[in-house]
Amino acid sequence: MYARTSVTATVALLGAAALVLPGTTSAAAPHTTAPQTSPVSARQGTDPLVIAHRGASAYAPENTLAAVDKAEELGIDWVENDVQRTKDGQLVVLHDTDLKRTTDAEQVFPDRAPWNVKDFTAAEIARLDAGSWFGAEWAGARVPTLKGYLDAVEDNRQKLLLEIKAPELYPGIEKDILRVLRAEGWLDRAHVRNKLVIQSFGADSVKAVHEQRPDVTTGFLGAPAVADLPSYAKFTDQINPTHSTLTAEYVAAVHRLKGAHGKRLQVSTWTVNDAAGALRVAGFGVDGIITNNPDVVRDAVG
Repeated sequence: MYARTSVTATVALLGAAALVLPGTTSAAAPHTTAPQTSPVSARQGTDPLVIAHRGASAYAPENTLAAVDKAEELGIDWVENDVQRTKDGQLVVLHDTDLKRTTDAEQVFPDRAPWNVKDFTAAEIARLDAGSWFGAEWAGARVPTLKGYLDAVEDNRQKLLLEIKAPELYPGIEKDILRVLRAEGWLDRAHVRNKLVIQSFGADSVKAVHEQRPDVTTGFLGAPAVADLPSYAKFTDQINPTHSTLTAEYVAAVHRLKGAHGKRLQVSTWTVNDAAGALRVAGFGVDGIITNNPDVVRDAVG
């Protein structure tokens, strides 16, 4: 499993250029906004969905293919990731907007401070070790491309909550992401209806996804004021706030509204890593729980 992770990530990072070259055909023709079944709407009245945050990131280095595989090993269907864009226009899966915390970029490129993702090419990032910081056994893990990550999720028959990270740094990244998703088969009816949610802290980014692909389920990361929720419901299907300030009253206020696809607006909260916290937010009626410890949360609320 881990050997496949390292090789697949490296090959994917060096070979994905054809998916995002400038001038490539746009993601797709416009779609209607007719109501549809969102990937989580059918779960009303059931236990909250458990979503592995950056993969099973308590057990393997975050956002690597090893973390995807670990989530699959634990029996977790949904994984979450973060997507950014390199200097040469490739899409990579990494949380921080710089490379310092989770790679050896400072050692490999000592004269490239502040080591921002957007200042490095895909080939340069492919050289970096994205596993040793987590533990010696993970040495040699690589930063995946979005393509490589999608391939791993598909191979494992998992589903994806994709976060557009810091979209203000990457103008037009929504179109790039949709292009790769389309090329990899993730914008067909089966994936859109059952296997994909795209979210961001940037409201304009979520709006851009909704405008370009109105059929895709979207989520806004944050907790807008209750009075503002109707305006968000026009372009998103989920309101996904941190658990630390969440209340049952706020969840109920979200649930009273219908989202962009005419279904009840959903709530997935983050990042809940212990059984007590999972039981607390489940008691609020949340639809999903995003967690580094998906097995712990599953066992608590299942």
